[in-house]
Amino acid sequence: MESKYNLILSAEESFARRVALADIVTRPVKPWLQLIPGMFIFDFLKRTTEIRRYSQYFMFPRKIAMDLSQEIVSGKERDNSLLLAKEKLKKWLGSLRLYSPAIHQAHTSILNLLIDHYSKLLNADGDTFNYLVKDAYNHQENYAAFLSRLASVEKEVDRAITETLGENEKLREKILAEQRQLEKQREKNLAEIF
Repeated sequence: MESKYNLILSAEESFARRVALADIVTRPVKPWLQLIPGMFIFDFLKRTTEIRRYSQYFMFPRKIAMDLSQEIVSGKERDNSLLLAKEKLKKWLGSLRLYSPAIHQAHTSILNLLIDHYSKLLNADGDTFNYLVKDAYNHQENYAAFLSRLASVEKEVDRAITETLGENEKLREKILAEQRQLEKQREKNLAEIF
């Protein structure tokens, strides 16, 4: 089971980096960075930091869900583990200064959905992430339905964040760009797997 866990974790981390990188690459480079010698290095470092930050943000609830899924598949009680996971989420959101009951509830919905997903994958047969998904979901339509539910719940998180922080143009653009990249990368994954 440990090898499946590592396959899933690696696939999720790779997906997070691809989403962040695709978003960063689509942003135009500021012209003045090309005029000052060496400034491209600072831009590169800034973009690398953004990718790392996005990956950490994207992976935190997924890592909690994966750990819980592994415990559940091993026979632990879901409810007890879920209470601890909710507390971790609450502390994490607080550390980001993003805690609100609505954001916490939306992230809890993602957590529940991902626990079911990762449990399916951990119980599936396969030696690559793609084979695990194929075995767990059997048909492209089943996996597409899961991805659709996940996107819906992620949009709920985005809506809750927007309500909590207050809507502004920069935040709205950032959220829309992320949603577009998530959708685009998921479509690519779906095509690769099935």
